[in-house]
Amino acid sequence: MTKAQETVLVFGDVLDFIGDPNKLGEQAHRYFSPGALLIKNGKVLEAGDKNDIQNKHASLLTDSKVEIKDFTGQLILPGLIDTHIHFPQTEMIGAYGEQLLTWLEKHAFPAEQQFHDSEYATGIANIFIDELLRNGTTTALVFGTVHPQSVDAFFTEAQKRNLRMIAGKVMMDRNCPETLSDTAESGYQESKALIEKWHGVDRLSYAVTPRFAPTSTKAQLDNCGKLLKQYPDVYLHTHLSENKDECKWVQSLFEENQDYLSVYEDAGLVKKRAVFAHGIYLSDREYKSLADNQAAISHCPTSNLFIGSGLFNLKACEEHDVTVSMGTDVGGGTSFSLFQTFNEAYKIQQLQDNSLSAFKGLYLSTLAGAKALDLEGTIGNFQPGCEADFIVLDNSPTPFLTFRLKQCKDLEEKLFTLMMLGDDRCISETFVMGKSIYKK
Repeated sequence: MTKAQETVLVFGDVLDFIGDPNKLGEQAHRYFSPGALLIKNGKVLEAGDKNDIQNKHASLLTDSKVEIKDFTGQLILPGLIDTHIHFPQTEMIGAYGEQLLTWLEKHAFPAEQQFHDSEYATGIANIFIDELLRNGTTTALVFGTVHPQSVDAFFTEAQKRNLRMIAGKVMMDRNCPETLSDTAESGYQESKALIEKWHGVDRLSYAVTPRFAPTSTKAQLDNCGKLLKQYPDVYLHTHLSENKDECKWVQSLFEENQDYLSVYEDAGLVKKRAVFAHGIYLSDREYKSLADNQAAISHCPTSNLFIGSGLFNLKACEEHDVTVSMGTDVGGGTSFSLFQTFNEAYKIQQLQDNSLSAFKGLYLSTLAGAKALDLEGTIGNFQPGCEADFIVLDNSPTPFLTFRLKQCKDLEEKLFTLMMLGDDRCISETFVMGKSIYKK
């Protein structure tokens, strides 16, 4: 495991969020230019104005044991948080031409069948994690496959890098290839074993992961609820109301239920630490239930557009006070970059006469992700005690972006430009627990 440096002093332009820009306006973010981060044993001691921190901790500047990182003039942000992504679909990202249900059969399921092989799973896990870090993502909520060895491989590689990651074995006991099917009982037992092996080990956590309602029987969903009761601090991670045909299918499979979310409610799955990907076609009742039960939605715009699923109603979520975060949904999503994910999220809101500011987009990719994962105060910003996962942006990522950024008049315009035109090339360096883990 990578060890955190004891004391690190970081200089640069520091930006983070302490609340939702739509609720707090200008008070939602903190910006220190020039700023500084003081880190000890991998956690933030203080973030603030550079001169204030230098004056307050003058002795650190001459202490040979203190590591000083000078990124003067560069923007420092909290590590990005991806709340919905499939690591076994890394190899088939950008697969051509299908809507959700045929896309699963033609592209996703064949790719996932290979993860019975531990060596293969380890190879893909390394490529996947390297891509996350290259794109500035330091925490993700991750789908494995039905094979327990897929989760073992992912957690093993994440643990080596000291990453805060959450993942789970997919549970499917119907409407899927036989090679990807478990049973209500085997899915329960294998998930239970993985929870006891990995949950709470170092910075790793487990998510109970039924793929979506159509591929689980009521018995399997009930066993998911049983696991959540037995292990109250594990996560629930699944899909919800992504595609119109999917919603019709759920209605035909669960005729006794009034809507899609109620299928999960009946199994006791709608709760804090439950993250539902997509949530495009929801009723007022479902929005209210998500909010009342402190469950979250992961908005996955590149996937929603690529697979042709629909336009996410962010305004309705805000009106109902539903927690929303951002997910790339690789491989239905077309980029590991949360900057590119904002690019598409902005356009989706434009099509609905709704504005999405750069501040809101960056909030959705940092602190809102921490809130969705019930990790506010642990990751997501630079409050004292938070784990020091952060990224440094490149001031000259490409010749054209260098030119374009020079035209920006203020911080918000610079952020918007980076998030509309940027990608992994904008990430200069990624830090985990105060230690550099990726450098451009």
